[in-house]
Amino acid sequence: MADWTLKSKKALITGGTTGIGLAIVKEFLDLGAEVLVVARDTKSIQGRLKNSANLFTMDGDVTDGAFRKQLIQKVTENWGKLDILVNNVGTNVRKKFVEYTEEEYRKLFETNLFSLTEITRLSFQLLKNSGKASVINIASVAGSVDVLSGPPYGMTKAAIIQLTRHLAVEWASFGIRTNTVSPWYIETPLTQSVLSQPERLQKILERTPMNRVGQPEEVANLVTFLAMECASYITGQNIMIDGGMSAKGL
Repeated sequence: MADWTLKSKKALITGGTTGIGLAIVKEFLDLGAEVLVVARDTKSIQGRLKNSANLFTMDGDVTDGAFRKQLIQKVTENWGKLDILVNNVGTNVRKKFVEYTEEEYRKLFETNLFSLTEITRLSFQLLKNSGKASVINIASVAGSVDVLSGPPYGMTKAAIIQLTRHLAVEWASFGIRTNTVSPWYIETPLTQSVLSQPERLQKILERTPMNRVGQPEEVANLVTFLAMECASYITGQNIMIDGGMSAKGL
């Protein structure tokens, strides 16, 4: 298929050094994209990728407003457009609602939601310059249902899902598609502390019809499809990748 490629596409991926982000980077590079990875420390990524000729990196904290402006300036100077934006940066603090400090939930909002919102807003002209741009936001099933991951985390992910819907409508005339991918438990460093608890893992498996957790590559495959021009009529969607969890009743 002619559109089943990312050849020559310019892609920005935040948080692309581990887990889901790293899997997306690998898939994009294999399909011919030029990829700029942004993370606090990108040194480790070079040695973990066989196909790194079109890989570029930039170290920094996306919650820092000055760094975000530097990032957009770099993309503007080097590419002048942005075909794909993958907002993948995220973190969590798991506890009961009344146990959070104001500092903790503000950090979650700054990292998961506000940084994503600002990077997307600042990227508008670059995405518009593409004419066929795709924004993919990595949210979570926690943005739609309670999965015992802590209310602030779910709040940030729900907001991301709704932002995606709004931008799908507002930016459609500029050739910009926006979609959200919402994973359930995926085997990554972020979920290791939960999945290493036998009782918690058993509850997760019981809630999942496919009776297993997901792999980063399974999320990356969906993100890659949404980034391709063959997905040109898909926008404003929140696609859960959860082994059937969200479809299961009592």
